[in-house]
Amino acid sequence: MALQQIVEETVAGLGYDLVEIERSAGGLLRVTIDLPWQQPTPETQELPEQFITVEDCEKVTRQLQFALEVDGAEYKRLEVSSPGIDRPLRHEQDFVRFEGSVIDLTLKQPMGEAAAGQVSANRKKFRGTLERSESGGWQIVWSDEPAVKPGQRVSKKRVPAPLQALGFTLDELRDARLAPLVDFKGRAGKAAS
Repeated sequence: MALQQIVEETVAGLGYDLVEIERSAGGLLRVTIDLPWQQPTPETQELPEQFITVEDCEKVTRQLQFALEVDGAEYKRLEVSSPGIDRPLRHEQDFVRFEGSVIDLTLKQPMGEAAAGQVSANRKKFRGTLERSESGGWQIVWSDEPAVKPGQRVSKKRVPAPLQALGFTLDELRDARLAPLVDFKGRAGKAAS
């Protein structure tokens, strides 16, 4: 059985989602897991957000060590972890789950002439809010206005930079991740804004 299949079946059998598998130099096998996500319903809208714990990683590590040993898979060190604050977005379900979040996006090819003069035609990297486009696909919406520094006064007469949007398909992406934004005001600050 292939390594990918062993890991997928083991992780799913324990009730977790496999985010990614990575093999590194020196025989390191890195497995990233997350809790399964389901589309929110009016009843589940108020449930607290759950996270992967050390105990979850330990449980998956033990089971994977056993499964990989039985199958004779080659690795020297196994590392199981949560996706972290810069979680990769790989599948359509990931984009649905994190719609409305700020993401970092890298395209395989530069935008080219589709940029229509507002953005450099050679640009491949973007940071903005992930949204559904009117056509049912995905788009990233951003403003090139510099962030306001703490304590800096902003004139009421200042005209904000216009919002820009770029539609994309999953096939056009090299990489998409949640933007690693840290709010030191805690989770309550996120709900209040």
